[in-house]
Amino acid sequence: MWLGVLGVAIFAVTLPMTRLATGTAQAPYLSPWFVTFGRAVLAGALSLVFLLATRSALPTPAQRKPLVMALLGNAIGYPLLLGFALLHVNSGHAAVITALLPLSTAAVAALVLHQRARLGFWLFAALGSGLVLVFVLWRSHSQGHGFGLAWADLLLLGAVLSASVGYVFGAQVTHALGAERVICWVCVMALPLTVPGALLTWPSHSVPSSAWLGLVYVGVFSMWAGFFAWYRGMAMGGALRVSQTQLLQPFLSILAAVPLLGEPLELATLGFALAVITTVFLGRRFAKPAPVVVTLVASKEPV
Repeated sequence: MWLGVLGVAIFAVTLPMTRLATGTAQAPYLSPWFVTFGRAVLAGALSLVFLLATRSALPTPAQRKPLVMALLGNAIGYPLLLGFALLHVNSGHAAVITALLPLSTAAVAALVLHQRARLGFWLFAALGSGLVLVFVLWRSHSQGHGFGLAWADLLLLGAVLSASVGYVFGAQVTHALGAERVICWVCVMALPLTVPGALLTWPSHSVPSSAWLGLVYVGVFSMWAGFFAWYRGMAMGGALRVSQTQLLQPFLSILAAVPLLGEPLELATLGFALAVITTVFLGRRFAKPAPVVVTLVASKEPV
């Protein structure tokens, strides 16, 4: 459980650290493209060392397709969409929307892996999505933009979906490859794309050291070391039990943004985060189909 909490704490700081790296639309630092490619290059270099040191075998052709899907979701889609969104909204706002990630992952697993979920799961998933919709409409109205979805909110929803797809396809090969090797192979397979991408998007203007610090964090910890703690914790304590620690992530993200970015601690944001997390907690209890109860009826005929 402590390894699970450690992994969640590392992932929670991803939002403020990404904002630290990209800056804002008014004062941009590193472009979201460079942050996406750069963090994957850092993680890929560390992964290459790990795979060589452990003499890991190459993935089989059957394992490469799920790894590519995990690459597109976790190494490219999620950080890129998140980076562009955080140019326009603060990390506390993003934390409320990304709180849907556990339910989104369960929904993608139900669709992709054909796992049946009970009606209660889909009802709570709809309720959680509705709460997020109310939150973004309220934030838009309170900021004088009227009632409507901002482009950044759609990017955040896309980031949640991308991460869910990456998690599910990565889980397909975790048993065969081992938890740590999944994220390592994802990062290494991405290097032919991420290295040229990082070079082409290298910043041409002066960037403060705090932005580089944010990039190093999301590359070394968010993209790599955090998965070691997270996957190892789930392997030791059971995925169902340890994954509940994800419920802490939005609150940790909101709290981390206070000292790192100077964002105010808004009670309304905390309230919506608590409401969304409650629906996630209740919904995940229905994520698995109800057990089948077999009733044995005594026969009057001799056996």
